[in-house]
Amino acid sequence: MSKSADSTATAAIILAAGLGTRMKSDLPKVLHPLAGRPMILELLDSLAEIGAERAVVVVSDDRVTDAVTPHPTARQDQQLGTGHAVLQARDALSDFDGDVLILFGADPLITPATLRAMIARRRAEDAPGVVVLGFRPEDPALYGRLVRDEADMLLEIVEARDATPEQLEIGLCNSGVMCVDGRLLFNLLGRVGNDNAKGEYYLTDIVALARSDGLGCAVIEGDAAELIGIDDRVDLARAEAILQARLRHSAMQGGATLTDPASVTFSFDTKLGRDVSIGPNVIFGPGVSVGDNVTIRPFCHIEGAAIETGAVIGPFARLRPGAKLAENVRVGNFVEIKNATLESGAKVNHLSYVGDARVGTAANVGAGTITCNYDGFGKHFTDIGAGAFIGSNTALVAPVKVGDGAIVGAGSTIAKDVTGDALAVTRASQRQVDGWAAKFRTAKKAEKDKA
Repeated sequence: MSKSADSTATAAIILAAGLGTRMKSDLPKVLHPLAGRPMILELLDSLAEIGAERAVVVVSDDRVTDAVTPHPTARQDQQLGTGHAVLQARDALSDFDGDVLILFGADPLITPATLRAMIARRRAEDAPGVVVLGFRPEDPALYGRLVRDEADMLLEIVEARDATPEQLEIGLCNSGVMCVDGRLLFNLLGRVGNDNAKGEYYLTDIVALARSDGLGCAVIEGDAAELIGIDDRVDLARAEAILQARLRHSAMQGGATLTDPASVTFSFDTKLGRDVSIGPNVIFGPGVSVGDNVTIRPFCHIEGAAIETGAVIGPFARLRPGAKLAENVRVGNFVEIKNATLESGAKVNHLSYVGDARVGTAANVGAGTITCNYDGFGKHFTDIGAGAFIGSNTALVAPVKVGDGAIVGAGSTIAKDVTGDALAVTRASQRQVDGWAAKFRTAKKAEKDKA
C-alpha cells in the first residue's frame, strides 16, 4: 500500500489495552460509562469533531473492539509499556504520513480545542517532530516533569524518581499525550529499548531519540481538568462531574434555563431547544430530544423520549424509551409513559401509567388510569382517540380502542372497544342502606366498652 501524500492529515492512536485492575470490575476500564456511554466514545467523538481521518484503538479485550466499531483496532496481548502499545498500530497506519495523535482511552476529557492546539503546534513553521501535552496538577507527586530551554522547547522528560530537587520544583508535568510526525513515529518507536527497572518500552523515550536526530520537540499546556486520568471509581466520579459541568454550561449557553444546574444530569446526546426550563433534580438518559419552550419540572427521569414544543412535564414524571410527546402535551406528577405517543394537547396529569399506546389529540386521561399492556406473555396496544376522556381509576385492558370523543366513567375496567362519542361504564351498581353507619358505630362502641 502506498504512502499517503497528504502530510496535513491527522490520525490518532488510542491506547485502550490496559487491564484497569484498580477499577475492580469485570468490565474493561475504557467501557465504564461517562454521561451515559463508554468513556472511550467521548474521546472518539472529540476526534471526529476535529476531522481526524482515522483512529486506531489498541486493545486487549474483544469487548472494546466491539464498542469502538467501525474504527480499526490493533491487539496488545502483552503489556510491555506505552511505547510497545503504540507500536502495535504500525500496520494499521502503514500508509499514513500525516500527524499522529497518541491518546489514552482513560483520558476521555481532552477537548477538541486542545487537540487542535497540539496539531497546530506540530504544523508550526519550526515543525517540531514531537509535541507533548503538559499540564499542572494540584499535586505533581509522581508525574514526570517537562524540562524546557529558554525558547520553551522541550529538552527532556524526567521521571519524578529520577528528578533533582530543582527539577521537582517544575510544575509542568507530562500527560503522556503526544502529537508526532507520522513519517517519524514508528522509526523512533523501533529504536526504543527496554533497559529499565520494569523492562518496558516507554513512549516518552522518543523525545530523547528525536532530539538526538536533531529534531525539535515542543510542549503545549492543557487544562488539568482534561487530564485527570481515570484509574478507579473515585476518578470516574470526578470525570463525570467535570463532564456534567461542561454539558450544563453548553445547555445554558444554548438557551436553556436550569434552576439548579448542579442537580441536573445530562446524557452525552441530550438535545435541548431554546427557552427550555428545567427544574432541580432532573435526569436525562440517552436518546432525549426536547423542543422549544418546554417546561420540565423537578424530579423527572427522561430517557429515549422525544418532547415537542410547549410541552409541560412533571414534577416526578418518568418518560421511558419510545415516549413521544407532541406539541403542548401535559404529563403530570407520578405519571409514567413508555413506548407511547401523546398527540397534540393530550393530558395525562396524575398518577397514571401509559404504555404501548396512543393518546389522541386533546384527549384527557384521568388520575390513576393504567393501560394494562402486558398479559404475562406479550405486550398489546391501547388506542385512545382524539378528544376522548378517560375517568379516574380506569384500567384499559389491551388490546383495546377508545374512539374519538368517547367518555369512560371513573373506576371502569375496559376490555372491549368503545365507539366514538359513546359512554362506557363498568362499575358495579351503587346500593344504599339508610341508617346502617350509625348502627355500626353504636355496635362497635358497645363492644369496646365491654372489653
